[in-house]
Amino acid sequence: MLIETLGAARDMGRLNTILGVLIRHGFGDSVRRLGLTDSLERAGHALKWNHAADLARLAPPVQVRLALEELGPAFVKLGQIFAGRADLFGPEWIAEFEKLHSRVPAVPLALLRPQLLEDLGGEPDVVFARFDTEPLAAASIAQVHRAQLHDGTDVVVKIRRPGITETIDADLRLLARLAALAEEELPALKPYRPQQLVRELARSLKRELDLATECRSAERISVHMAALPWIVVPRVHWAYTTARVNVQDFVAGVPGDALDQLEAQGLDRRLLARRGAQAVLKMIVQDGIFHADPHPGNVFYLSDNRIAFIDFGMVGRLSQRRREELLQLLLGLVEHNPQGVADVLIDWTGDEHGINLAMLETEIEAFVDQYQGVPLAQLRLGQMLADVTAILREHHLALPPDLALLIKAFITLEGMGRGLDPDFHMATEALPLLREVVRARYRPKAMGARAWQTLRRTLSLAEQLPHDLSRLLRSARRGRVHVGIELAHLKRVGDQIDRAANRLAMALVISALIIGASIVMTVQGGPTLFGLPAFGFLGFLGAVLGGLWLVRAIWRSSKGRDAGDPS
Repeated sequence: MLIETLGAARDMGRLNTILGVLIRHGFGDSVRRLGLTDSLERAGHALKWNHAADLARLAPPVQVRLALEELGPAFVKLGQIFAGRADLFGPEWIAEFEKLHSRVPAVPLALLRPQLLEDLGGEPDVVFARFDTEPLAAASIAQVHRAQLHDGTDVVVKIRRPGITETIDADLRLLARLAALAEEELPALKPYRPQQLVRELARSLKRELDLATECRSAERISVHMAALPWIVVPRVHWAYTTARVNVQDFVAGVPGDALDQLEAQGLDRRLLARRGAQAVLKMIVQDGIFHADPHPGNVFYLSDNRIAFIDFGMVGRLSQRRREELLQLLLGLVEHNPQGVADVLIDWTGDEHGINLAMLETEIEAFVDQYQGVPLAQLRLGQMLADVTAILREHHLALPPDLALLIKAFITLEGMGRGLDPDFHMATEALPLLREVVRARYRPKAMGARAWQTLRRTLSLAEQLPHDLSRLLRSARRGRVHVGIELAHLKRVGDQIDRAANRLAMALVISALIIGASIVMTVQGGPTLFGLPAFGFLGFLGAVLGGLWLVRAIWRSSKGRDAGDPS
């Protein structure tokens, strides 16, 4: 039964709420096609299909954004992940997803006190010299209060909302099941990789729910930024920090969205743009860990043209191999090397079945080649990356999640830089750093280190080879070597053949009943019903009932195909 497939009864109430919101926002047809409405109604959940006329007139991207906001933190976070997937969604969708916010009414301090008492070891107005009862900001996962330590240090206290973990866990369970169902029942959604997006969401939310993880990421980035003294990362006060509470220095400065105040504070907008770009480029290209959400709300401009980054709940990580590939891509864009760009992107997206890789490569090369001869100062690197992902989207190819997050950060960063300085050019700032990283990669010491690592891996593999071959031969002698061939949709094809065989068998039975009943009708004597031979009458009745069943089965199958069910 589908209800059992979707999960335990503890999640059914939430599932009913989710489907109700989707129906109210105009997605009732998708709910029907998933096959959920009949099962839920049989389980005793009444779904209201009517929704307001003004909602029905809204564009689909707006409908989705409003539905995600109504469904709560896990879904808002999912929408924020969508906002970074320009490789999956068009500009009109991205624009709506970027409007998503998780600002909600603050939790009263009285409801937070039991949790704070447990985590801090005392009442907040005792642990701190001053603790503001009114929060500075409140979001769906946590809220922030200003406080002061007994040594006079001004800090902010970030507190996770009570009960939010259980709510998000339930939503993630349901989203995982719905994503699997959507990939099976709605083939049009497959290019969007619902299950992969939900896994990405789960990883992101689990990191964000652990407020101590945010602090560890902040400290790691702070260490890397030591070479750039104009970059400020708030200090973490570990004596007061747990998974549910963290305490960091309070940052007083000009918010990133208050650019009109910069001149009054004597700050140099052009210098700030350059310094911000250098910092984020260093995080991405050299360090492999970067602030993945550098929007104006997470940036403050301080005296002496310093820049403070806050809120490291969303952090991107890049392996050494990814950084090398990114380096090749960025150099290919700014140095007009179309073949280098095409090679990297095709490696990233993989050799997908049904994709014309030759055509994709030709399109990417033509795109990069159009910038041949364009001065470096006129290149908009963020826009170029956005255009490249649009080409991938047209071919139904998706980037790995870490790279999609990176490209979003790049585009946001360039937008902020141009907001500070209209003459800001990301390519101009990036090229010297990219070339320096290339030079560092091919220095004798670095090449020697890579060669030694390769040699160690090769020797380790050679050492294990005799043992692996011995195990393989032993398994072969015992008949335990199996060759598996997986054919896509084989089970579904088998089910279709099984249903067809059942209908054919029923048709043969009906034919036999009709023939047998006809013969019995010609025989005189024996019991009668309604003046007719009883066995003949019962034979014809069975044939009629079987025929009705067969017609109904064929009709339901035809209706399922019309609705998009491949069965």
